[in-house]
Amino acid sequence: MSIIEKAAGKLSAPPARAETEPQARESLIEGAVRRSREIPAASAPPVEDPATIWGAASEAEGHARSQVQQVNMARLSHMGYITPENEKGQAAEEFRIIKRPLIANAFGLGTARVKNGNLIMVTSALPGEGKTYCAINLAISMAMEMERTVLLVDADVARPRVPEYLGLQADRGLLDVLRDKDLHLSDLLIRTDIAKLTVLPAGRTYKRATELLASSAMTQLVEDIGNRYPDRIIVFDSPPLLATSEASVLASHMGQIVLVVESERTPQEAVREAINHIQSCEVVGLLLNKATPMPGSDYYYGYYGSYGK
Repeated sequence: MSIIEKAAGKLSAPPARAETEPQARESLIEGAVRRSREIPAASAPPVEDPATIWGAASEAEGHARSQVQQVNMARLSHMGYITPENEKGQAAEEFRIIKRPLIANAFGLGTARVKNGNLIMVTSALPGEGKTYCAINLAISMAMEMERTVLLVDADVARPRVPEYLGLQADRGLLDVLRDKDLHLSDLLIRTDIAKLTVLPAGRTYKRATELLASSAMTQLVEDIGNRYPDRIIVFDSPPLLATSEASVLASHMGQIVLVVESERTPQEAVREAINHIQSCEVVGLLLNKATPMPGSDYYYGYYGSYGK
């Protein structure tokens, strides 16, 4: 049986081989998403009419004009990602456990509601720890919720990979709408054939991306997408914290951060330094990735996978 444990307990393990993302899933994801402190419930700030902010049509109108793109389910499954057709698999169950406290924090389910808790950034200290893998799986898992919709934002503007992994065609996106107020945000969103999952690509490269993410336009955009729909969760796939400066800027807008830590590889000092970069966020959790399976886990998930057939 897989266990979900505190990631901090693994940080002192000796370094091992570096791995790139994404990879075929050969080991468990073990993680813990914890509340860093209790904060009082906060009402959402008033939202301006999106048309006055962006000069744009409503998102519903934009969706009506756009076509649904098909996610490459076979490719995702081959690489070890969650798919709606494989919702009883080992990874699917682990991300169910990981997402539950995040959703509770975002909507005040049995706990104090976290301010901007529906804005969730997934990042890592170093490249190759699996943060994009975790961001995509978390978004897909959350989209399976009965009462939630999910927007997955590819905010890794230095190395955007989300559309590529999902098999989507993307051109303009986040950076473009921040630079050009005449663009309609609704026209840049990609509807997918995974129910309730929409994707905002990173957009075209721009050498002053950090300044764009720190601009007032970004603040307005985050407030807009975070508050326009009360049931929506926004998952940001962020750059690694110690590789670029964009992630630290993006963190200032977030209500919750999931810091992915690669088991037996990421140095403890790197994790500590990464946490120092995201102190502006009240709720930070560690998710231990690529951990060695526990004895007996295959038996448990073999049983779980056959349940209900």
